[in-house]
Amino acid sequence: MVPKDPGTSGAGAGGGSGPPSPRRGLRAAHHSALQNKIVDRCERLQLQSAAIARHVDQVLPAKDQGVLNAANVARELVIQRLIFVGNACENEEQRLLEKVHVEEERAQQSILTQRVHWTEALQKLAALRTYLVDVITNLDDQDLVRAEQDIFERTEVAEGILEPQESPKLNFNQTCVQSPLLHRLWASAVLCCIAGSQEIHIDEKTVSPHLSLSEDKKTLTFSPKKAKVDLDCPEQFDHWPNALAIVAFHSGVCAWKVSVEKSYAYKLGVCYSSLPRKGSGNEARLGFNAESWVFSRYDKEFRFLHAGHPQAVELIKSPAEIGVLVDFAGGEVLFYDPDSCTILFSHRETFTEPLYPVFAVAHQSISLVQ
Repeated sequence: MVPKDPGTSGAGAGGGSGPPSPRRGLRAAHHSALQNKIVDRCERLQLQSAAIARHVDQVLPAKDQGVLNAANVARELVIQRLIFVGNACENEEQRLLEKVHVEEERAQQSILTQRVHWTEALQKLAALRTYLVDVITNLDDQDLVRAEQDIFERTEVAEGILEPQESPKLNFNQTCVQSPLLHRLWASAVLCCIAGSQEIHIDEKTVSPHLSLSEDKKTLTFSPKKAKVDLDCPEQFDHWPNALAIVAFHSGVCAWKVSVEKSYAYKLGVCYSSLPRKGSGNEARLGFNAESWVFSRYDKEFRFLHAGHPQAVELIKSPAEIGVLVDFAGGEVLFYDPDSCTILFSHRETFTEPLYPVFAVAHQSISLVQ
């Protein structure tokens, strides 16, 4: 055993009355602080555990029940509204089919009436002709003179029979099926079901030198500075800020949406491929010729343009997106605001060529929406 150094045994070894060393005091204070910190941590862990247990035992079951209740309410709301829409559609269907039936009967009755009338007219004319042939064949000059009055009266009846004229009464009136409800529901359904499935891209060969086309061929951006015209590209519009889609539509129902919220000057619609591409005249200006049908905005003025005949469109607010719908067989081009479910303008036309989506922009940019 190594003997203790008497110089270090001091009072502490025998319980003397000397003061504690500073090092021992610091160690005791650190021990106490650490103990308090551990106690605080234990209390926080206990509170945290209690909060988690309360969340698991009370909050989550309540949330789960809330989700079930909200889902049932939402499900019931969907069912009720679709039932309401279904009932409205059934009522509208019955009303419109009845109008079609009434219009069909009216037109057929008009045709029947005309058939009876003209059959009688034919009989009268045939009888008169037979009479006149008989007069010429069997009467001598003296008897012919005596029969002059009778001949005059009979021929006068024939002169009262006019030649048939085209009458709208003999045609089926398509306006009998006009229905704002059906029109709006149809437009909404087309945009929901078709617009997203029809991939439309802009043909870069047609893009005006005043426009630039994004890499995805969806966005047209206007530039006041005109780029160089490609003289070897007959498809390019060389003056007006126009562009065409790559693919044309020639049947069925087609739809696409365009974001226009950034632009104060644009045109959207359809055109024939025969639309001229060169020059500054109205021949290549969208809406000012017989080959294009467009919805136009310039500042706060909205119009539908075709063949140089603008029709004003009154809007409460500027649409952020515009849906373009084309019913090729039905002969209709329609412009629609998806946000408000509002038909902006509808135009009927008998289309004789495939239709290309067409665009023009003279301020900022517009984009095709997926």
